[in-house]
Amino acid sequence: MAKLILTLDGSYLNEYTLSRPQTTIGRKSTNDIHLDNLAISGDHAVILKHGNDFFLEDLNSTNGTRLNNAAVRKQLLKNEDVIELGRFSLTFLDDATSNATVAFEKTMMVHPSVFSTKSHNSFSHSEQIKTSTSTAPNVATSHSSKMQSNEDHAKPTFIGKIQVLNGTSSGRELVLNKALTTLGKTGVQVAVITKRPDGYFITHVEGNILPVVNGVSTGVQARALADHDVIELAGVKMEFYLSNA
Repeated sequence: MAKLILTLDGSYLNEYTLSRPQTTIGRKSTNDIHLDNLAISGDHAVILKHGNDFFLEDLNSTNGTRLNNAAVRKQLLKNEDVIELGRFSLTFLDDATSNATVAFEKTMMVHPSVFSTKSHNSFSHSEQIKTSTSTAPNVATSHSSKMQSNEDHAKPTFIGKIQVLNGTSSGRELVLNKALTTLGKTGVQVAVITKRPDGYFITHVEGNILPVVNGVSTGVQARALADHDVIELAGVKMEFYLSNA
């Protein structure tokens, strides 16, 4: 089922399934997607479903509707298109397209063409797991170091990447250059990695099992990612790291 993922300034807020012939968006509380903000018109835009296709239509809103940074009146939506209304963003995920793509051993929603096989100089998988299973007396120090690490790596000159650590796709990379990157398998486990001015954050979106970072569940709130964190999602282990290239 196609859906929209709502974010505000890169922070995950909610998701909406596009199961109706039309899904309305606006400041009025009667809208299917209610955005209570003065930059949003009462009846701002609508998503129209025609067969397997979805169209975005602006309803003569005051501030307009943008799709992938371009103003639009009516436009066919494609998988991972980003609708922008003021500071809000709605990422369109077409389940039919997502299920047709194959990557991360058929578990990830990212198409394999976006990956490269270039490796990087980082901790080995065994070293990372060893680090994440340190003894209890060092937890406070580790937590303090992690917080400092997050601050150190929040510099805008660095770009986040993830590299697959297991399976047939091991070694492949994905550059996290979008504001929102969705990973996982629809109906099983889905998470989003958001790129913010203060760093990268992973948030649980769908599934009974929460993402795991360094062997610990992320919880339901957004979790900051630090350099060389190991993410486990839908049976796939990935290392998050920061690069200046």
